Amino acid sequence: MSEQNKNVVRRLFEDLWNKGNLQVADEIIAPTYQHHDASTPDLGKGPEGEKKRVNLYRGAFHDFRLNIEDLYAEGETVVARWSCRGVHKGELNGIAPTNKQFAITGVTICRFDHGKIVEGFVNWDALGLMRQLGVVPEPVKSMSAVR
Repeated sequence: MSEQNKNVVRRLFEDLWNKGNLQVADEIIAPTYQHHDASTPDLGKGPEGEKKRVNLYRGAFHDFRLNIEDLYAEGETVVARWSCRGVHKGELNGIAPTNKQFAITGVTICRFDHGKIVEGFVNWDALGLMRQLGVVPEPVKSMSAVR
């Protein structure tokens, strides 16, 4: 089952997020799916919520690309360590396009039941993204660090 679940996560990243094939959400995400991500607005549960998240980020970033760097599975849980890149060409949660490139990393943990994703925990470098877009300043170096 672990290998099958890993293949579902590959489809989540490649077909749904990278290609924007929204019907994939209906195939791999349970109607009761719960999404946990402190850096993304609550856009709802189930496949429809995931479609909204995909549209939010794909609409904001041109050349949006997620790459799975590592993929681990045990039982009904799959963990993906990933990287993401793109160019900020569209509005994102009130942030006007900056036309700046970004590259970030993150981790997604998917819990499965009967072959579908029922829960997702996502942790990614949202602060790094905001800094790269220029909407959050870089940290100021202390005078002692400059000496």
